[in-house]
Amino acid sequence: MSIIGYYYLHVNGDLIYKREHDGIVEGIRESEFARAMWGLNPEDRENAWTILVEALSIGANKDRILELAQKWGCDDEDAKEYAERAGIHLGVQGNAKTASRKDSILKPMGMRISYLEAMADLCRQLGFKGGKLGWHATFKNLLEKKLDEN
Repeated sequence: MSIIGYYYLHVNGDLIYKREHDGIVEGIRESEFARAMWGLNPEDRENAWTILVEALSIGANKDRILELAQKWGCDDEDAKEYAERAGIHLGVQGNAKTASRKDSILKPMGMRISYLEAMADLCRQLGFKGGKLGWHATFKNLLEKKLDEN
């Protein structure tokens, strides 16, 4: 299956879904109210995690992110599968869940109450700024950069 619609992060923090139709991509890209945008492929687990992690890292409404995470089955157990493929080391420090690049457990590290939130914290620390469909560095790009480039 391919992209069936698009999520975009509104400047007010709402993560909004629009079904695929002619002109939707250009409309969102040109909107001054859209901070970032992601295509949705419901059969791609990495796509679901990318939307959740990146959107949360740049200020999406946390309740909306948690609602979508539950709907898509993106829980702490599923996070382990995503993290393995993405090159992220997950751990626990006290009561906090942690996420760091596999090539450096010492820097940078996200710490939160869930792996989703820890990965979003890591994404933010790596410098994710958001963007509209390919016109920006993604969380995956930032994870793949050499440490001395950060």
